[in-house]
Amino acid sequence: MTQKPTRRSFLKSTLPAAALLAGCRSTPTSPPQSTTPPNILFLLTDDHRWDALSCMGNPILRTPNIDRLASTGTTFDNMFVTTSICCASRASIFTGQYARRTGIHEFNVPFTPAALAQTYPQILRRAGYRIGFVGKYGVGDNSPPPAGQFDFWRGFTGQGQYFPDKSNPSLHLTDLMTSQANEFLQSASPSQPFCLSISYKAPHCQDGDPRQFLYAPRYESLYSGQTIPTPLTATDEFFQKQPDFIRNSESRNRWKIRFSNPDVYQKMVKAYYRLLVGVDDSVAALLKTLADRNLIDNTIIFFTGDNGFYLGEHGLAGKWFMHEESIRVPLIIHDPRLPQNLHARRCSDMALNIDLAPTILSLAGLTPPPQMQGRPLTPLLQSQSPSWRTDFFYEHLFKHSIIPKTEGVRTTRYSYWQYLNVDHDAHWLFDLATDPHQTQNLAADPYHQPLVQNLQSRLTHYRQSLL
Repeated sequence: MTQKPTRRSFLKSTLPAAALLAGCRSTPTSPPQSTTPPNILFLLTDDHRWDALSCMGNPILRTPNIDRLASTGTTFDNMFVTTSICCASRASIFTGQYARRTGIHEFNVPFTPAALAQTYPQILRRAGYRIGFVGKYGVGDNSPPPAGQFDFWRGFTGQGQYFPDKSNPSLHLTDLMTSQANEFLQSASPSQPFCLSISYKAPHCQDGDPRQFLYAPRYESLYSGQTIPTPLTATDEFFQKQPDFIRNSESRNRWKIRFSNPDVYQKMVKAYYRLLVGVDDSVAALLKTLADRNLIDNTIIFFTGDNGFYLGEHGLAGKWFMHEESIRVPLIIHDPRLPQNLHARRCSDMALNIDLAPTILSLAGLTPPPQMQGRPLTPLLQSQSPSWRTDFFYEHLFKHSIIPKTEGVRTTRYSYWQYLNVDHDAHWLFDLATDPHQTQNLAADPYHQPLVQNLQSRLTHYRQSLL
């Protein structure tokens, strides 16, 4: 019989580096057997690039509580979003579908009632789960939120404010959301499984505020004596390699606010990191509540982000485009029901945001509906060896005057994309095995033309097959 981790071992576990570097596949193990449906705690950060965690190798940022999830769970080293913008990615997370199928490319487009009914929270609710939502909803900002479709709702539309309570101006939004989440957990019943989705605003900027990343005052001194390394491609040389329409895009406008000189760069990145430390402290508080309520041994925890984020790479800020900084996000799945030999594992297989909904349903013992285009990650969590994807389709069809639309294919080695509605030769190919920082565009290289043609055919196939 598999021995479940105790509260003490879970909260204090720190496994050696060798264990953390274990591969995705080991000895095949049967799925956990239980008559009690698992609880689901889904944690989503905003604008959180994949390497902004200490367990992902960040040399400055310290996130010990999220690291503990990694030390007892599975870390996906190649987790991507299929659209790098909040509204479309969140719709994909809820539905398990590409934006091309959801039709949600804009902030003001809500779910239809039929589409909402097929999101993972609503499917779980019909299966007997108590469902809750806390934080930034992100879909259909100009429409009434679906508060009545949840048993517990503390969500908000739009971007939200980091200091939302005028009567308590020092209360940070992350702390408020943690309190709201704990309110839900404190009222959880052992006789009814729950799914609580927590959607942090952090570390997203506060649009319109010159400070951008507004952290809680208690983190002011964090990293003050350290120097954040400057990215390799955060130079004018690499910025000038971008086409004119990228050099004049919204991404460059935001770069001017955040990263235009070394002092501003240090200030902004440290503030971004401090917001993530606030999320890490929130995770600690939630784990304590789960342990105090004797819920931790049957609660599966997801930790991921809605899209990546440039920290000055290629002379850019924001996200949207198909560089790795924009499309890669963290993903940690902690399933305490799995045996110890399946803890602290790293998985190199490609995971996507559209995989999250079918994975949640599969772990809850439910069959994902056929319209979901993602795949359950459960076989990878259980160290099985299914035939798995070797590429995926990326799309960014958000309408904006100076953010060009993008489509592309990311394989296990290459990244190929085209900017739409511009010069037809505006396409990019990078060999990530030899050029992980994406410094040399190979799209016009005669040697790579067969590969370019193959990837263009693959792109056409995806366009035609994903509706």
